[in-house]
Amino acid sequence: MNEAQLLLLTAASIALLHTIIGPDHYLPFTAMGKARNWTLQKTLRITLYCGIGHVLSSVVIGGVGIYLGAQLSSLTALEGFRGNLAGWALFAFGLMYFAWGLKKAGRAHSHSHLHSHGDVVHSHKHDHRQEHMHVHDAPSKQSLTPWALFIVFVLGPCEALIPLFMYPAAQQSPALVISVAVVFGVVTLLAMLLAVAVTSIGIQKLKLPSLGRYSHAAAGASVAACGAAISLIGL
Repeated sequence: MNEAQLLLLTAASIALLHTIIGPDHYLPFTAMGKARNWTLQKTLRITLYCGIGHVLSSVVIGGVGIYLGAQLSSLTALEGFRGNLAGWALFAFGLMYFAWGLKKAGRAHSHSHLHSHGDVVHSHKHDHRQEHMHVHDAPSKQSLTPWALFIVFVLGPCEALIPLFMYPAAQQSPALVISVAVVFGVVTLLAMLLAVAVTSIGIQKLKLPSLGRYSHAAAGASVAACGAAISLIGL
């Protein structure tokens, strides 16, 4: 195995390890997908978009740094700052979502009604604060949750990628720099998608008791816990 192959294998291994041991790479998507009743396909699609933003932000910073001749210490310090920022942003997002979930749960004292429309019979729930609305007449609302997750993940760095960039850059091998970025990015994205799929399907298979109206609060708490683990523990 030559040096280039060894470097690419190292990049793939570090990308896999970096993703799996960092629950912030997958648990927020699993938790939000469960709370918001996203399909697995939608959850994976949002994970993919956020993962692309997560990887590309570090690739761009690393590429610009190499072009400008920045030192490794400067780039790693910048990525460390971004890591702290992303951790606190994830914590704040989770905390706000937790508070919103509690508020929503407090208003969700509901009961069911059966309605018949010709050959179609369906049930729906409503609370006593508003006039109830048939499920087929309910307006669609665009959730800001995917956008919030995307912004947080763009802020979040791939700290392990920058040192991997520096060796081929020092050897003045742009092709190898690009290869390292591609391998690291692809493995990171595949690992994120696999982890989200496994945890999402696992939750469905376990058939855990439903949290009911507290599902959003529980999702927010789990996301906040991930953010706290990054910021306080350095996970």
